Amino acid sequence: MSDMSPAAPRVASVAVSAPPHRHRQGDIAAVFAEAFLSADAVVRRQFTGIAAHTGIAYRNLSLPLAEYRRPRTFTEYNETWTATARRVGLDALEQALAAAGVRPGEVGAVVTTTTTGVSVPSFDAELVQRAGLPGHVARMPLLGLGCAGGAAGLARVHDYLRGRPDDVAVLVSVELCSLNFQYADTSVANLVATSLFGDAAAAVVVLGARRAREAAGPALVAARSRLHPGTEHLMGMRVGTGGFAAFLSPEVPGFAEKHLPGEVHDFLAGHGLTTEDVAAWVCHPGGPKIMEALDRGLGLPPGALARSRDSLAEYGNVSSASVLDVLRRTLAAPPAPGSAGLLLALGPGLTSELLLLAW
Repeated sequence: MSDMSPAAPRVASVAVSAPPHRHRQGDIAAVFAEAFLSADAVVRRQFTGIAAHTGIAYRNLSLPLAEYRRPRTFTEYNETWTATARRVGLDALEQALAAAGVRPGEVGAVVTTTTTGVSVPSFDAELVQRAGLPGHVARMPLLGLGCAGGAAGLARVHDYLRGRPDDVAVLVSVELCSLNFQYADTSVANLVATSLFGDAAAAVVVLGARRAREAAGPALVAARSRLHPGTEHLMGMRVGTGGFAAFLSPEVPGFAEKHLPGEVHDFLAGHGLTTEDVAAWVCHPGGPKIMEALDRGLGLPPGALARSRDSLAEYGNVSSASVLDVLRRTLAAPPAPGSAGLLLALGPGLTSELLLLAW
């Protein structure tokens, strides 16, 4: 891999920040079970049972846990989202810049991604000012890519820097999923979504190729997006008076097992590689069934998704920020120099996002 990456941008740092309200999964499930407006004892037991089998130990929330017992309007939740996104997004970005040794004034582009709240101007406008980024920084806000947003955002950073090898670009993901709690929806799909998703932000600093020797992380060699037609009904958000209502079909793990391996094999083959050449699997931890499907479909070696499972246990599924947290964990214990890695995420659309990494 080393001969494939000298002209590629390189990851310098990744940081994660989360709201301060951190609770055990069982405690969150107990409160949320009581908060469902029309749930009877059977539904509450069903929900707590689902939550207990997610592999999640803790989640962070944007509000104190007890406050989720009171229904809120979309307006109230979105105001909380805006204020919280401002804090955790800035904290993650400042941590990542400091770890990379990059001054805010050196940043040429900022890509932001979210699917859990909305503001106009997009939340990056205030982020730019509060972090001290240049007023002429190129802004690329992404909305609606869901769990694929972190990988897609990193791909857009890669695209930007390929044409600007002396530049620096940053990616900031903010996902505050608890602020999409649907009190009136006791469908199995919503029970599953409510049991899985948590709140966090992540930031990545990437250096252009001519600055890459300053970076500790992998090169971003190539990226591929794939929109799978006719799959819009499998995953996404319905937006209405109650806010952003997540839906997640039980068909998604089967789809991932059937279709993602072909995408992965084809992408790697284009670079003269096979799955056996991949030393680091940086995969979005959608949930236990998604990871089991990837394990089976790709024939991964034991422990290949350990960091994904660790991320899920510590934060829950934090949508677009999750794969960036897995990348952070991989940077902390990287594979040997010259190794290949694959960053992979699946999101609404359905969209699959792949990035080839080289250490």
